[in-house]
Amino acid sequence: MKKIIGIVLIVAGLILLYFGWGEYDSFASEVSETFTGSPTDNAVWYLTGGAAATLGGLLMLFWGKNKGS
Repeated sequence: MKKIIGIVLIVAGLILLYFGWGEYDSFASEVSETFTGSPTDNAVWYLTGGAAATLGGLLMLFWGKNKGS
């Protein structure tokens, strides 16, 4: 069961990273970065959430081995 959850987290994390990268390269993010020095909050949240979900999924997949499987 942990293996399935790990794979789902990896896929969800990669999807979030994809959308985060698209948001980071958007016109609104470039304008925000010009005036504030940082990208939009949406880009930061997508990238952070995607990285955390992917890392959590990888840890669960490789470290969370079931003893019976």
